[in-house]
Amino acid sequence: QVQLVESGGGLVQPGGSLRLSCAASGSIFRIDAMAWYRQAPGEQRELVAHITSSGSTMYADSVKARFTISRDNAENTVYLQMNSLKPADTAVYYCNALVIGPWTGDYWGQGTQVTVSS
Repeated sequence: QVQLVESGGGLVQPGGSLRLSCAASGSIFRIDAMAWYRQAPGEQRELVAHITSSGSTMYADSVKARFTISRDNAENTVYLQMNSLKPADTAVYYCNALVIGPWTGDYWGQGTQVTVSS
């Protein structure tokens, strides 16, 4: 089996920063694309940032120039550095990974709450 475990969420003031981490474990040959999504109360889950196995990235317009996605392939970990946070960034953040192995598939973490408030 494969598990994704997120960490790093919390409460931060507007303008502050947080760094989210998501580590994959289990029977993994390699991980293809990885991504971060978020879901605010009453809203649909939306893609925040995406990174390919070779390191190419893309971002939602709402987070460009503020968020940075990166990954450590040796540790099967993806990160999301979030700067200049706004109240509109408040949401549960989920990591997603396309895992290649005995149980190839699309996996999700359990989610971590990010709250931006003064």
